[in-house]
Amino acid sequence: MLQKEIWLANLNPTKGKEQQGLRPVVIFSGNAMNKFMGLSIILPISSKVKNFEGCIVLDKNKTNGLSVKSEILTFQIRTIAQERLIKKIGEIDNNTLHLLKQNLIEILHY
Repeated sequence: MLQKEIWLANLNPTKGKEQQGLRPVVIFSGNAMNKFMGLSIILPISSKVKNFEGCIVLDKNKTNGLSVKSEILTFQIRTIAQERLIKKIGEIDNNTLHLLKQNLIEILHY
């Protein structure tokens, strides 16, 4: 499990307005954390594109492995146990990772 990878994850159980169910997620945490902690910081991906401020829309392609145009929900960042990660389906590129980092900083201000 490496930073930038997209995995299918089981986010249940949840509470309130947390993203739930089986869905793709981007691994956001650094590789040292992913390797040694048994935990990963992830950003859920939704197939319901709403163009939320600070989120990134991804077109489906072979690299990301998504089946439809989707949105990375930056504001739904969370740490999960790696046991929730089911299988790798793709990855994002370095430019998208850089944008995610910038957008996360921005959403912490509003």
